[in-house]
Amino acid sequence: MARMPSAERRRQLTEAAIRAMARDGVAKTTTRSIAAEADVSLSVFHYCFDSKQALVESVITALTDHSVTVVKEALKPRDTLVDTVRAGFQAYWDHVRAHPDEHMLTYELTQYALREPGFEHLARRQYELYVDAYAHLIDELRAGMDLQLQVPVSVLARYLAAMTDGLTLNYLVLGDESAWADILDTVTAHVAGLVHDGA
Repeated sequence: MARMPSAERRRQLTEAAIRAMARDGVAKTTTRSIAAEADVSLSVFHYCFDSKQALVESVITALTDHSVTVVKEALKPRDTLVDTVRAGFQAYWDHVRAHPDEHMLTYELTQYALREPGFEHLARRQYELYVDAYAHLIDELRAGMDLQLQVPVSVLARYLAAMTDGLTLNYLVLGDESAWADILDTVTAHVAGLVHDGA
C-alpha cells in the first residue's frame, strides 16, 4: 500500500464511507467494511479516525461540500439576478438527481445522530453547516453583484437551508421529475424577490 499524507488518507476513507453507507445504510456500515471499500488495512482506518463520531462528522462535512462545490461553480453573476439564482438552484438540483443516494444518506445520518446517544451534536452540526454554506454563498454573490437583502443574511441562509432540505426530501420520496422545473422557477422568483440591486 502506497504511503499517503494523513489528510489525503482521511479524504479517501471518508469517500469510501460515503459509498459504503449509501449502499448498505449507516447502521450496517462497519469500520471493517469502510476499510475494505478504501482498500486499506483496519489499522490505517483507526490511525485516521479515533472514533465513529469523528468519521460521521467527516462524512457530513464531505457530503455538504459535494453540493456546495457544484452550486458555487454555477453561481456566477449572469445577465439578471433571476438567471443567477436559477443557475445556482439548477446546479444543486442536477446534483440531487445525479446522486440521490448521497442525498438520502444525509437524512439517514441526521436520524442516526439524533437517535445515537452522544451523537446528537453531529445532527446539529450538520444543519449548521448547511446554514453556514448558504451564508457564504450569499455573501459572495452579494459582493459580486452589489446586492441588497430585504432580510438579514442569517435569516435568508436558514430559509434557503430549510427550503432546499424540504424540496430534496420531497423529491426523494415522490420523484415526478416533470414537476420540478416549475417548482424551481417558483422558488427562484420568491428568493429573487427578497433581494434587489444595490443601485
